[in-house]
Amino acid sequence: MNENIRIAIAGHGNLGRGVEAAIGNNPDMRLVGVYSRRAPDQIKPRHAETPVYAMEQLPEDTDKIDVLILCGGSKEDLPRQGPELAALFNTVDSFDTHARIPEYFAEVDPVARANNRTALVATGWDPGLFSLNRALGEALLPDGATYTFWGDGLSQGHSDALRRVAGVAGAVQYTRPAQEAISQVLAGERPELTAQKMHKRECFVVLEDGADAEEVRTAIVTMPHYFDGYDTTVNFISAEELARDHQAMVHGGFVIRSGNTSPDTTQVMEYGLKLGSNPEFTASVLVACARAVHRMNALGQVGAKTIYDVPLGLLSRRSPEELRAQLL
Repeated sequence: MNENIRIAIAGHGNLGRGVEAAIGNNPDMRLVGVYSRRAPDQIKPRHAETPVYAMEQLPEDTDKIDVLILCGGSKEDLPRQGPELAALFNTVDSFDTHARIPEYFAEVDPVARANNRTALVATGWDPGLFSLNRALGEALLPDGATYTFWGDGLSQGHSDALRRVAGVAGAVQYTRPAQEAISQVLAGERPELTAQKMHKRECFVVLEDGADAEEVRTAIVTMPHYFDGYDTTVNFISAEELARDHQAMVHGGFVIRSGNTSPDTTQVMEYGLKLGSNPEFTASVLVACARAVHRMNALGQVGAKTIYDVPLGLLSRRSPEELRAQLL
């Protein structure tokens, strides 16, 4: 399908740079601009010819952008930017605070609907692809249990939350899955496991000058939705160690559904990801979703949407005829 979808990026951190790379792999799209809260002359896009603008420019450019991909953080950026920008553009974002997704959806939906915009919220690989597999497993094996394991890898959202803590100069967080729990589930057992029992969280933190380490540690381990209730280890390191040892952004995980189709027949469904770059893969999902959002809006499907509302074929660059002939 020979579309020419005009994509813009709001925010130019790791995720925004990943979106730049992903757009280059999709010939039906073109990047029309990067918008940042930083001064435009401080931004170095992947290609020198890519225009860079201040975020304040966005309201003036509504006629130049088909889909705006929001690349801010879930803790502070997206709760504000999502509703504001859904009034002006078709948007895609990776809001990933699972417990607050219904609340966030409710804030974005009326704004997007009132302005005939389509806003796909909370997508990526989890929430996103893993969400699809949780729903699919439950639908196919109603007599069963679903388990989601994250890691071993660096979490962008949790790392961003760490960096927002007062007294933190820099930080990353790794999610470590419990191998014994994975083995139980793959064996077809149905252990009663909370997310806290299935994972450990390990933080590597650089303190600001004069910051109190114990105050920072307490603020981290008690942070709701992120670290509270988890087995969390906080390691204080130097800026040099952070730069030397913690720049790779690997990640991944599994969704496993274990169930029975008859009393003596156990079935196990497994979907897994092993990612060399968390932000680049997340960005690839966002870009495919931008294609779907562009098409959905053209069909009059406005308001906030989640990955459950997106027909799979709309994510693909192939035509329906090609999909039936080549992939079905």
